[in-house]
Amino acid sequence: MHTENLLPRNRPHRIPSSATGLNIFKTQNPKPKTQNPKLKTQNSKLKTQNSKLKTQNSKLKTQNSKLKTPPLTTFIYLHGFASSPQSAKAQYFRNQFASLGIPLQIPDLNQPDFSFLTLTRQLQQIETLLPVNDPVVLIGSSFGGLTAAWLGERFLQIERLVLLAPAFQFLSHWQPRLGAESMQQWQQTGSLLVYRYGAQQQLPLRYSFITDLAQYDETTLHRSVPTLILHGTQDDVIPIQASRDFAADRAHVQLLELESDHALVDVEDTLWQATQAFCQLAKT
Repeated sequence: MHTENLLPRNRPHRIPSSATGLNIFKTQNPKPKTQNPKLKTQNSKLKTQNSKLKTQNSKLKTQNSKLKTPPLTTFIYLHGFASSPQSAKAQYFRNQFASLGIPLQIPDLNQPDFSFLTLTRQLQQIETLLPVNDPVVLIGSSFGGLTAAWLGERFLQIERLVLLAPAFQFLSHWQPRLGAESMQQWQQTGSLLVYRYGAQQQLPLRYSFITDLAQYDETTLHRSVPTLILHGTQDDVIPIQASRDFAADRAHVQLLELESDHALVDVEDTLWQATQAFCQLAKT
């Protein structure tokens, strides 16, 4: 008999769990802790609030996407009778606006033909430049100021007027200067030679300029457009009394009297400072 067969084989020995009180062959899962009921309630409220905030944010994004860009104001300068966009005052204002990064339109009111110039034609010409909904500010010099006043009466998008020695009561001041004989000859021949400063030459002007202008009664201008008038006390073309009369019964009109003549070129800086303040202009 082989004694080696009687010897016990080498086998791993297990330590009885009773010996240690531990079962090393089993994983014991800890019991889950019970959550505080108050915390559960608070967490639930927070989730509800977060949900409401998300909804509100979504609504705000939708509203913001619908908001339009604030409208841009259009600024237009109207030069005087027989003048041009190249006049000293027009170019001065253009440069001042440019220094603020603001474009200033200066249409040529003599086009297409100075000879057939009328107030009605000027009104129609500027009407084509007016945006439909965006605000407009008009700056008018002399006869351009009279034109601006009539445009402000007719178009609601015009929100402010700056009138430089506006040609109120134009016929009552111009006809006496020409004299009765010249007026009669103008009516008979149909045209009158007028010195046009922009072209530096005399050009014929049709008598229709007079008959057209006679249709416009400026005493009927009553729309409350905020208006600033700057007029020289030494003006012998359109006396300052014309602007005083216009401003007298119109609370929306401010009149600033300056020690200057009709051209106002010697008070350009004052014109600009007053215009900038009145229109609340700032660098863009």
